[in-house]
Amino acid sequence: MHTLADGLRLSLNWMDSLILVIYFAVVIGIAFAAKRSVHSTLDFFLSGRSLPAWVTGLAFVSANLGATEILGMAANGAQYGAYTIHWYLIGAIPAMVFLGLVMMPFYYNSKVRSVPEFLLLRFSRSSHLLSAILFAVASVLIAGVNLYALAIVLQALLGWPIPLSIMVAGLFVLAYIVIGGLTSAIYNEVLQFFVIVAALVPLTVLGLVRVGGVGGLLDKVTASEGAQFLSAWGGTGFGQDNPLGANWLTITLGLGFAISFGYWTTNFAEVQRSLSAKNLSAARRTPLIAAFPKMFIPLIVVLPGVIALLVQPNIGQPGSGYDYNSAIPLLMAELLPNGVLGLAVTGLMASFMAGMAANVSSFNTVFTTDIWQAYIKPAMSDAHYLMIGRVVTAVGVLIGIGTAFIAASFSNIMNYMQTLFSFFNVPLFATFILALFWKRMTAQAGFWGLLLGTLAPVGFYSLYRAGIVEMGSDQAVNMTSSIIAFAVDVAVSVPIALATRPKPAEELVGLVYTKADANTRGELQKGDDAWYRKPALLGWGAIVLAVLCYIPFSL
Repeated sequence: MHTLADGLRLSLNWMDSLILVIYFAVVIGIAFAAKRSVHSTLDFFLSGRSLPAWVTGLAFVSANLGATEILGMAANGAQYGAYTIHWYLIGAIPAMVFLGLVMMPFYYNSKVRSVPEFLLLRFSRSSHLLSAILFAVASVLIAGVNLYALAIVLQALLGWPIPLSIMVAGLFVLAYIVIGGLTSAIYNEVLQFFVIVAALVPLTVLGLVRVGGVGGLLDKVTASEGAQFLSAWGGTGFGQDNPLGANWLTITLGLGFAISFGYWTTNFAEVQRSLSAKNLSAARRTPLIAAFPKMFIPLIVVLPGVIALLVQPNIGQPGSGYDYNSAIPLLMAELLPNGVLGLAVTGLMASFMAGMAANVSSFNTVFTTDIWQAYIKPAMSDAHYLMIGRVVTAVGVLIGIGTAFIAASFSNIMNYMQTLFSFFNVPLFATFILALFWKRMTAQAGFWGLLLGTLAPVGFYSLYRAGIVEMGSDQAVNMTSSIIAFAVDVAVSVPIALATRPKPAEELVGLVYTKADANTRGELQKGDDAWYRKPALLGWGAIVLAVLCYIPFSL
């Protein structure tokens, strides 16, 4: 199990502690305020589909900006340098735009409460149950990563053992989700977004001051790691070496397509935020609004990781006492004065709760609606399913506590997260995209494609861990696994679909892509017609800005 070195113990004074107490009191207060609006399962699982786009948009990016994102991407910054930019510019923005412009009308208008429920309408009960089980397993595994991430912070903060930190952190998140449901989670995620940014900006600024500004950073990184460490595409030709151990093809296809589109378009922890919007226009704008702050997050997450490498050059090396996950806590201990330190710790805790709550709230929705209601106790009262949702939330947190110890075996938790995405999200995306764009796709093809598409990357990763397959890095393995997962899913699905009978065309209305359905505007509210709210403008604007952001790292 990886833990922080004793040298990272944070010294909080009364001011820091007061900031923490105030924050936790506000979080619980929001939960109790949200509880008054929870009267049905729609309220508990999808906030009654009543939230404005700016709220769901910030919640969308905040749900992803969990402690795994902050600790993990900072770890990637220390380990891989500017190559980490790919996870944002090619590994997020295009897929978020695709979700908003193309896929959201089919999610929202079909009135589904989860991604697996869409496959039930499109395919059959077997595909639905398989996808629900896989998604539930993935949710609690990822929730465990968030729990472990906060346990790292609590260990640095209070000196608590990792197991105790995991238990206490899990129980707090359980309280505010059970009390207020998804509405509580989303409004807390909006608060958490601003707290996280306010906490990390001072850390980045003080870190730059410590290394001599931007110029000093560039000079010192070039001297110690080489100029290629500051280039996103340097050394990515076939046969060339780079810290990431991947070439341009595996980056674009593995990360930019398979992992990225698999995560952002089928991960219900994200899609659920869009589905809680007040109408289709707001739902489509949710990931598009989120795309703009998303592309600038590296400035306060990845950059501190690079700075940590300069502050502690042997980070991540055997025997150093500092693994890559230590990058952010290391800077906090080195740079932040009391008061600011309390804000930074609060920001990390906020990031943990955002990520943990996103996965637990998606787990309780999928289990209750797609497993319990569909197969175990159908035709029960809405009050019954509301009660089950709250019980399952507790179960999900308890399971997450157990899976946190799996995450503790990885020195870079983002490597572990990307492994989970290649196992679960990529094959689901392949199945979903075939279902959405190909009328000939059948239920049998969906089931076997999803099953074998999931087993294939698991098998490849097992060969890598056993030393049978050699790759440049864990992330290179994840990108390759994702390509394999997508390819196997499609290769299995297509011949089976051609050999079996599809559903009649009249049963596919609203479930298979047509230009008319994709362009539907839904029921508009006052202001939705404003030019600055047009999804196409927001989406293509985000793509152009992402391309421009690549330029400084591509010269």
